[in-house]
Parts: sequence; C-alpha cells; structure tokens
Amino acid sequence: MPWIKNLIISTIIRRYKVDMSEAVNADIHSYEHFNAFFTRKIKSHTRPVAVGHDVIVSPVDGCLSQIGFIEDGRIVQAKGHDYSTLELLGGDQQLAALFEGGQFANIYLSPRDYHRIHMPLSGQLTRMRYLPGKLFSVNPLTVRGVPRLFARNERIVTVFETDFGTVALILVGAIFVGSMETVWHEGEITPPYTKDVLDWYYADAHIRLNKGEEMGRFNMGSTVVLLLPPGAPTCTDDWKAEMKIKLGQALT
Repeated sequence: MPWIKNLIISTIIRRYKVDMSEAVNADIHSYEHFNAFFTRKIKSHTRPVAVGHDVIVSPVDGCLSQIGFIEDGRIVQAKGHDYSTLELLGGDQQLAALFEGGQFANIYLSPRDYHRIHMPLSGQLTRMRYLPGKLFSVNPLTVRGVPRLFARNERIVTVFETDFGTVALILVGAIFVGSMETVWHEGEITPPYTKDVLDWYYADAHIRLNKGEEMGRFNMGSTVVLLLPPGAPTCTDDWKAEMKIKLGQALT
C-alpha cells in the first residue's frame, strides 16, 4: 500500500537523517517498494573514488567496527571477541592460509548508509561461496556481545585475484537482511535458504570489475568484511575502530 510504504520511508529518513540529496531519485513517492528505496542509487560525484595503483578504497559507507592485521588466523570482532579466518571462509584451509599475516576491515552499514557494495580495488572474480547461518543483528551492541558473530551469520564470500594477490569481500547477513545480490549472479543469492554450502567458480568467465565499480547490494543494514593478503598495501594509521568511512575513501 503506497501510503504505508511512504510513511515507513519518511520515518526512516527522519530517524536516521538520510541525505536524500545524494540520491539519483529523491522522490520517495516514486519508489515501487521499500527495498527499492533502501537500495537506491546515489549520484556518483558524491562518492569520489581515491585514485592510485597502491590505493585500496572502502567498498561501502559505514563504520569501521574493527581494522587491523590477521594474526595466528584470528580476526578481531570487538574488544574481547575474535574469530578465525578459517570459519569465516567456511572451513576452506587453502583459502584462509592466503590471508595469514594480511589485513582485515569490518565495516558496519547502518540503516542510514548507502547499501550498495563496490570494489575496493580492481580484480577478476574467481569464486563465490554461500555459507548458511544465523541472522543475528550486527549492530555494535550485538557485535560486542555475541561471540564469533560474523563467522556464524549467513554470508556470501566473494574472491578476486588482484595485482596484490587474492582479496576477499564477505557480505554478512543480519536480522531482516536475508537478501543479498551480486552484479554477476542472476537474481538473489539468498533467499531461498539452504543448509548446504554452495560454491560457484568463475575462473573461465573472465569477470573483471574495476575499483569503485558496483559488485553487490544488501537489504537493510549489515556488515562487509574485507580481507587483504600480506602483499597488499598497508592500511594507514589514520583509520581507527569506530570511525565513520565513506565509499571510495582511501584505506591505504
């Protein structure tokens, strides 16, 4: 019902202070449904992508819940909580080993943020994994209280070969976020839900995405985990946990 849809959208805009001047379509009444509003496009000039071969950028708008190095196969979730790269990637030891000594960034998307995901650097898609799991909320309070949350929630692992080695972008589902899409996969990857791990391989498909190019989208808020290999440029000390970040800002 249009009036309910418009009421919900306007409430979200007021509550979370969504800047609709950035949207390609600022007319909330013209959106077909709530999800069309939530996955709205924004004007490209509002998110300039930092240039430079050695510059890796944020793939999303959000908050850096944690950022740092992967040590002994562990990734920091929050103070007092960590989880293993191996379980995050669904038990693939060969893939997890590629990130030992590398870096990670956990970026939380709140309801006010732009909900499309873009490439942090240029790369060729080689693989995608669907990993079934829970749908815990990923807001900061829950992340501080639920052990190994990102390795327990439903998620999609995307793997790219880049000039710096293998890079992974993990799209972590959350409460109300049982719907994730990528630009190369026809339709939603979730739902339908399944208890099985699903794998797709793309080495022969020659799917290459450039830095800043859209690669997927979320419904509602969630989290993206970026994994970089040891040979990648190092994230600058300017970035600390709980800092806000915008799509296209330089991480390295």
